[in-house]
Amino acid sequence: MRSLLVTGGAGFIGSNFVRYFLESHPDVRLVNFDKLTYAGNLDNLRDVQDHDRYTFVRGDICDRDAVQGTIKKYDIDAVVHFAAESHVDRSIHGAAVFVTTNVLGTQVLLDAAREQKVGKFLHVSTDEVYGSLGATGKFTESSPLHPNSPYAASKAGSDLLVLAAAHTFGFPAVITRCSNNYGPYQFPEKLIPLMIANATDDKPLPVYGEGANVRDWLFVRDHCTALDAVLERGRSGEVYNIGGDSECRNIDIVRLLLGILRKPESLITFVKDRPGHDLRYAIDASKIMSELGWAPAVTFEQGLQRTVEWYIKHEPWWRGIISGAYKQYYREMYEER
Repeated sequence: MRSLLVTGGAGFIGSNFVRYFLESHPDVRLVNFDKLTYAGNLDNLRDVQDHDRYTFVRGDICDRDAVQGTIKKYDIDAVVHFAAESHVDRSIHGAAVFVTTNVLGTQVLLDAAREQKVGKFLHVSTDEVYGSLGATGKFTESSPLHPNSPYAASKAGSDLLVLAAAHTFGFPAVITRCSNNYGPYQFPEKLIPLMIANATDDKPLPVYGEGANVRDWLFVRDHCTALDAVLERGRSGEVYNIGGDSECRNIDIVRLLLGILRKPESLITFVKDRPGHDLRYAIDASKIMSELGWAPAVTFEQGLQRTVEWYIKHEPWWRGIISGAYKQYYREMYEER
């Protein structure tokens, strides 16, 4: 049986990937290695915590001994690397932890994986490494890197380390750069779940600037199927862009959500814009489509409706996060056993 190490598997995209992979690959044992920072929530994986092919290991990717020991103990064949500090606003207020986790942590993981002769290393990155676009055009894999936030700069640094390992050592590493994800289990500080939560409670919906910033949106399940394709068939040393071809202004997303929730637009409150806020991202995903035969299956309208329905149905989940209750869940599951 193959063994897959997923770093950051208790986070938003990581937990969706863990669940997807257990469902779709009955021949794989999955090890989730996660530090459980504020965005890492084991409640995201409550339904698979006792799965016979799933193991959780609490650890820091900057801890060389812990990483090496885990890869060796579980005889890891491949790594999918999600673990990262990921919120732009937090990086503006304090960049050091982003450099430590995203850059140093990735190098520690690369070194351990090379030493243990891991057969495939998939580094999950972001379209933010490309910087900002004007009104037209899309990012391709050959677009120059021009990160505009500490978060994006740290991810660009980790990308370059992965490419260096592939080039210098012939290490079987591949990079994906994805557009904005949305869907179940996203931490409530991000745009879509924040707006759903606030609207549910009839609280003001804070929108940066005039809400004119444009992002390409991808339903998280589609991201998981793309990562699966890259893990299985992606060429080492290559970069694959993943996008949903669903560009939308922030203000239009907020209005769509209010319409679905049947809440008034008077809840919208415009606030001072984020420093250095990139105007527009758009992904050209033609490479992964042509080479690996992947395409998104969920339209933005379908995905947004499904996301709202999920958050309504799972209101205790996000209220638990807002109140900090999920930290007690971890203590009960692990520290107090």
